[in-house]
Amino acid sequence: MSITRSAIVIGGGIAGPVAALALGQAGIEATVYEAYDTTADGVGGTLSIAPNGLDALAAVGLAGVVEELGSPITSMVMRNGKGRRLATLGSPAGLPAQRLLWRPDLYRALRDATASRGVRVEYGRRLTAVDQDADGVTAVFADGTTARAAVLVGADGIRSRVRSLLDPAAPAPRYVGLLGFGARLGPGPVDASRIGTTGSEMHFVFGRRAFFGYVLDEDGSGGWFANLPRAASTTAAETRATDPAGWLKLLRETFAGDGLRMDDLIARTDPADLISVGGMEDLPTVPVWHRGRAVLIGDAAHATSPSSGQGASLALESAVELARCLRDLPHQEAFAGYESLRRARVEKIIKMGERTNSDKAAGPVARVLRDLMMPVAMRLMNPESFSWPMRHHIDWDAPVAGAAVSVQAPARAG
Repeated sequence: MSITRSAIVIGGGIAGPVAALALGQAGIEATVYEAYDTTADGVGGTLSIAPNGLDALAAVGLAGVVEELGSPITSMVMRNGKGRRLATLGSPAGLPAQRLLWRPDLYRALRDATASRGVRVEYGRRLTAVDQDADGVTAVFADGTTARAAVLVGADGIRSRVRSLLDPAAPAPRYVGLLGFGARLGPGPVDASRIGTTGSEMHFVFGRRAFFGYVLDEDGSGGWFANLPRAASTTAAETRATDPAGWLKLLRETFAGDGLRMDDLIARTDPADLISVGGMEDLPTVPVWHRGRAVLIGDAAHATSPSSGQGASLALESAVELARCLRDLPHQEAFAGYESLRRARVEKIIKMGERTNSDKAAGPVARVLRDLMMPVAMRLMNPESFSWPMRHHIDWDAPVAGAAVSVQAPARAG
């Protein structure tokens, strides 16, 4: 039986609802508080859930949810802008295929799951302060309301308010030098002599001037994303405020010089369907993951660049591992144990994402060297050097041992 009885979860994206479900499974009543006034229906592009993310979902009774929504990706194909295959990475032996899906579909599925298990989600509750004492923690919201529980979980993303309240000196998100765009495609014409269908493969193209990823079904439906190198970042709001037709024109021009005609897919995109992410970001090491009765999970603690392909899966892992720790230990020991289980793993994967970002923004000389060396490196590489992140397994039933605790006095932050 859990020592902790109740939890406030700040953030209703991916990590927050799964944390609430996992906490409920651990015997802890959790309520999710989301800053936005409405659900995220229709918001966001593609994401992949790797086998380790599927494993984390299965640990809390959500096996099959993503499988029903997403398309299996059995291999990832690396190509240069001329269309030449540089390397193919198949699914690691013994693991299920990763799933490619659209964020709105995942948000909807998680919302349905929380509703079916009686987890309350409250919208329009923007956190302004956290007040802690010996008996519990109080969240203070911008509308003047409050909520109180035994612990508070910050699952509020890369610009986490909880993170800044726990540590005013916490690092800010770091721009990785790339702007992100994407779109979903309906059925349409396919000219295989220019750019062909992909089946269950995901194709990643290191173009002459930018990076492009896509999937394309036989009927021409699918989706694409592009990472455009740019010295100065823009926010998602600033990017969306620019005429989407202008961004599509720039993207078509960026890829027009490549032999593999990615610009065909861009040309098929309705400006109204363009997804503008803005500057892609990650987080350098976050020194403080928890203080007193409050703790961070997901992108609030360990945001990795989308280039890693692991952001959502790592968030799912952390949500489940935190619940296991709170199930078995007092909150201070639980938070320390959770951090000891997670920090080294996630920071290693963040470093992997950094290396991928540098390949995406390679200059002329680096491009030539990459195209020459990647096929050789892939032939010589131990498959486990890229598959190890996907082999992470969470044994929900295994008891969690206590960890060394560094007690930090709870304090009001606002």
